[in-house]
Amino acid sequence: MRRGALLFIVSFFLITVFLFPEDSKNSRLFLIPGSPRPGEPVTVILQDEEAQGAGLQAVLLRGRNRFSKAVFFDYDLEEGKTVKAALLAVPSTVLPGEASVRVERRNAGKEAVFLAEKPLGIAQRDFVSETITLNESLTRIRTESDPQKTAEAEQVWAIFNRTGNSILAEGYFGAPVGSTRRTSRFGDRRIFQYSNGKTDASIHAGVDYGVPKGTRVNACATGKVVLARSRIVTGNSVILEHLPGVYSLYYHLDSITCTEGQTLAAGERLGLSGATGLATGPHLHWEIRVSGENADPDAFISRPVLDKTTILEIIK
Repeated sequence: MRRGALLFIVSFFLITVFLFPEDSKNSRLFLIPGSPRPGEPVTVILQDEEAQGAGLQAVLLRGRNRFSKAVFFDYDLEEGKTVKAALLAVPSTVLPGEASVRVERRNAGKEAVFLAEKPLGIAQRDFVSETITLNESLTRIRTESDPQKTAEAEQVWAIFNRTGNSILAEGYFGAPVGSTRRTSRFGDRRIFQYSNGKTDASIHAGVDYGVPKGTRVNACATGKVVLARSRIVTGNSVILEHLPGVYSLYYHLDSITCTEGQTLAAGERLGLSGATGLATGPHLHWEIRVSGENADPDAFISRPVLDKTTILEIIK
């Protein structure tokens, strides 16, 4: 064999092994579901004994655009079998088409180390547009700067960006109220019409239930109360932690019946609905955050994001 040909074969082998390790690693990387819609959560499972230590994360991306990310945690499936799991959400603004989930290790001050990557098809989804007219008082709440409002937003973001190790809810989530009447849905494209004639655009991060003041509001799943207090924009508010990086939010309550640090069972009362904060009428705003990204609450009702039976079946 000529020297040039031999060098080509050796070079190709080295490139394949070192630049494309996903041939071996990707066979142990699993995504549930494989074709989510914008706003839906994705369960990332990594079965790799070498993937240990801190800084391990899953990233949803398309080319150089990184849409969302999530930190891995240990998930015990059965005795003697533990996998790495991460929960991330497809932002509602992501266009349909091919994307991928990359596993990488990111250490402070160092470039991320690539471990594996798997394709993920983002399905088509259409969202509704709506216009909301605000009176002078509600316009001020939304538009005027306020140090307290800023501090409250920073406090909530600190909660969203925190990934613990507690796994309190592995099954289906349930609706927080008995009523099925909704006044707004997840991902609605909103135009706020201010009292001064100006407008502003936003995307609705959750689901609004049009229920009367004083309607019982329940925990959608077992969770720890990490926030229970009044806020300027969201009024009387409760946030529950259910899984690493997964939180449910209940806004505009008339009253709160739980305390921070308390663990609530699924279906346990946490407050009564109202119209506090920036609300045009009595309703419950229910929201779910996954590693900081807002996710469609209905997706958590339709399937468990952590399902041992399903995971054991796909990794065999």
